[in-house]
Amino acid sequence: MTDAEKKEERLEELAKSYDASQIQVLEGLEAVRKRPGMYIGTTSSQGLHHLVWEIVDNGIDEALAGFANEINVTVEKDNSVRVTDNGRGIPVDLQQKTGRPAVETIFTILHAGGKFGGGGYKVSGGLHGVGASVVNALSSKLTVEVIKEGHRYYMDFKRGKVATQLKDIGPAPEHEHGTIVRFWPDHDIFQETTVYDIKILTTRIRELAFLNKGLRITIEDLRPEKPTREEFHYEGGIKSYVEFLDNGKQDLFPEPIYVEGIEKGITVEVALQYTEDYHTNLMTFTNNIHTYEGGTHEAGFKTALTRVINDYAHKNGLMKDNEANLSGEDVREGMTAVVSIKHPDPQFEGQTKTKLGNSDARTVTDHTFSETFSRYLMENPKIARQVVDKGLLASKARLAAKRAREVTRKKSGLEISNLPGKLADNSSKDPEISELFIVEGDSAGGSAKQGRSRLTQAILPIRGKILNVEKATIDRILANEEIRTLFTAMGTGFGDEFDLSKARYHKLIIMTDADVDGAHIRTLLLTLFYRFMRPVVEAGYVYIAQPPLYQVRQGKMQRYIDSEEELNQILGTLQPSPKPVIQRYKGLGEMDASQLWETTMDPDYRRLLRVDVTDAKEADEVFSMLMGDKVEPRRKFIEDNAHYVENLDV
Repeated sequence: MTDAEKKEERLEELAKSYDASQIQVLEGLEAVRKRPGMYIGTTSSQGLHHLVWEIVDNGIDEALAGFANEINVTVEKDNSVRVTDNGRGIPVDLQQKTGRPAVETIFTILHAGGKFGGGGYKVSGGLHGVGASVVNALSSKLTVEVIKEGHRYYMDFKRGKVATQLKDIGPAPEHEHGTIVRFWPDHDIFQETTVYDIKILTTRIRELAFLNKGLRITIEDLRPEKPTREEFHYEGGIKSYVEFLDNGKQDLFPEPIYVEGIEKGITVEVALQYTEDYHTNLMTFTNNIHTYEGGTHEAGFKTALTRVINDYAHKNGLMKDNEANLSGEDVREGMTAVVSIKHPDPQFEGQTKTKLGNSDARTVTDHTFSETFSRYLMENPKIARQVVDKGLLASKARLAAKRAREVTRKKSGLEISNLPGKLADNSSKDPEISELFIVEGDSAGGSAKQGRSRLTQAILPIRGKILNVEKATIDRILANEEIRTLFTAMGTGFGDEFDLSKARYHKLIIMTDADVDGAHIRTLLLTLFYRFMRPVVEAGYVYIAQPPLYQVRQGKMQRYIDSEEELNQILGTLQPSPKPVIQRYKGLGEMDASQLWETTMDPDYRRLLRVDVTDAKEADEVFSMLMGDKVEPRRKFIEDNAHYVENLDV
């Protein structure tokens, strides 16, 4: 029997055996435990933290409905999480359809809650009503305590199933009310980690406090020897958020413009500030959900902003009648804005479901913002003039950049003729295995070219420190030869025209000396990538090489050492004779080709640090602080973090 005949016979057997007995029915929350990624995206650290947001969102919904003003999140010593709110308390009476207490129904049945048109909530941050039950299903244990109407009620669950029936555990003061949920993430589900990162929790909780003005949220971590507690409460709401995001920048307005309005049941809030910076920081939210991909509310805001500024400029003689309008890109340069809407029936689209699709959100946002912003410009002509002038400068820079941009575009593949003596390209055209080493100095670049794997590794030497893009317009940036060379080599374009799918290398490795100048060059490059090629960073393509600081030789033994502490440990284990030879590498140029390959470039032995932007807002703040104009915030950052810096022999 031939292989083809065997395969056909096997398929016939499978077809005959495929009957009703093979159809598996998952009951209750079994489906969640079987396929957790469908409900929380991933079982990595991101999914682990998602559990907290699901429970916190329930408290936020109580606040949006006007019944709560305080939420407390506590990471207990055993790494369980307790979330307390002072809302109405989950209902404990029997739910008509299930015949079980409502609190049990909410924690054991998917799509059960007060967010489906029953009048419980006009606006909700929970999209699908699966939050509480999913958290229950993915926890080894979960307890819930409800305080309402002078009573305390308690029940607990194990892996999604009822362990203790709901019971009244005693009286409570009449003025007390709320819900306390505590859960222990299941090690069987979250095999990568069940340890919560307090920094991730704190960042999101701060954001929620900004988005819900007047709401007080505390975060406590009881795990360290000295427990920590932070409280976030912003009466200014997103106006305070813009001030927070602009920390370290020179503002144009005395304070951010704030707009709030409600139309067709949709609440719109916009806070806006212009800075002397050149970068746009626009963040949009719907029902507290960060709409990373934008959507109709963002489109409405952008349209209104562009129209109002152009109308003002023409009506007040700041632009000639026949002069072309400023583009949206022009009027947003240097802008920091937060757009937050509360929609009773949000419809999300996009690959990550973080793009708003409701058409009414566009109209309402446009109308609400344009009316107030237009009046603000009329009442503040000096500030209005600054905004228009900033847009005009941006327009001139954009046109200059358009001419310079052509230099970075390829007519047919990569034009090596544009890169004389710089880029030593690899022979493979497969970006998944291709690596671009950005090497400090011609000397190190020469060693890297000789020692590399020509199939997969490309070398691009750079001379000295590139332009600080945090303080430069786009035309100046494109006039910089080193930056143009890098853009062209990557093949992705940059800024608004960036296309990650065109990346010629899926590893972009920064290789600089282990000294202060090397660290500065590294920071300048990271600033460039973050500001103009951010998708490369977000995709995990950017790495930092880790060259050794020392080489120790004794006889036939040879070791590369990363720190002075490790050096002392090694020396303590060696015999006094023959005397060990220690070489200190003050720069990559001191290594020959074989040494550079062995220590820093060989995929089998090298160590690379992947650059991960887990929190774009914090990264934006740090880059603005370290590379921007204000000295004081930078000095404070250095003083606060000086103890993290090694004592380098430079």
